[in-house]
Amino acid sequence: MIKIANAPCSWGVLEFDLEGEAAGYEQVLDEISETGYSGTELGDWGFMPTNPFLLKREISTRNLELLGAFVPVALSDPSSHQKGAEVAVKTAKLIMNAGYSDAFIVLSDDNGKDPVRTLNAGRVKPEMGLSKNQWKIFASGANEIALKVRQETGLRTVFHHHCAGFVETYEEVKTLMNLTDPDVLGLCLDTGHIKFGGGDPLKALLEFRNRIWHVHYKDCHPDIAKRSAESGWDYFKSVQNGVFCELGKGDIDFGTITNELRISEYDGWIVVEQDVLPGMGSPKECALNNREFLRSIGL
Repeated sequence: MIKIANAPCSWGVLEFDLEGEAAGYEQVLDEISETGYSGTELGDWGFMPTNPFLLKREISTRNLELLGAFVPVALSDPSSHQKGAEVAVKTAKLIMNAGYSDAFIVLSDDNGKDPVRTLNAGRVKPEMGLSKNQWKIFASGANEIALKVRQETGLRTVFHHHCAGFVETYEEVKTLMNLTDPDVLGLCLDTGHIKFGGGDPLKALLEFRNRIWHVHYKDCHPDIAKRSAESGWDYFKSVQNGVFCELGKGDIDFGTITNELRISEYDGWIVVEQDVLPGMGSPKECALNNREFLRSIGL
């Protein structure tokens, strides 16, 4: 059975070093529970308690489950692989020791660090991508980290494609999937990032369905995406201006995507993510609206 979660990024808790003050974990967990969700992701290391007993208590007292943790690593830089693996394993051990053996490490590029990719998020060109050798390094690092996490903790790892990183476009996702081990590394399909990156989330679901172990539901507003391209906004300016809008207010067909997930007998989590900058908007109100939208399509 598909279960519905939300994540700290919907409250402005992001992996980037940004101005503004995001909500604390108690408020985030309270509001995720109060708005009708059944689970949460961890957020950055240190956002929630790093003691497994305390973490379990905070999650379970709100009748929530912990289903994943986002771990960014600069995978195109081989010198980052060992440190990235250490962080991923440390995070996985916290999750396992807290009793969440079905959760995922959600591995990603260290997004927002490359100035060209960050400036051109949503409109990257092939010449802005990785070389053949860089792809080998990137994919090898992703495989190695996922394998190490599995060997040391038993947790599985999925890769999260992301705008402002080196795996943003549909073709880049396809390249990574072709270069990595399907038994070791799955895919976290993020509907909003694939759409803003110029791809079709339904097409991605159909092509990669055997690799999709985890799903993020995020909408993308076409008018704001168009303005981003016309005005030359960088990734953060696009987020600030609401490119990732409430579910149902963009142009992603979540009803059809949900039906295809059911056809695929997907029985994992759908995590609502409406990325906002720290202190931006009304996260609880948006979370409630997003939950009501999902109920309207049978989730």
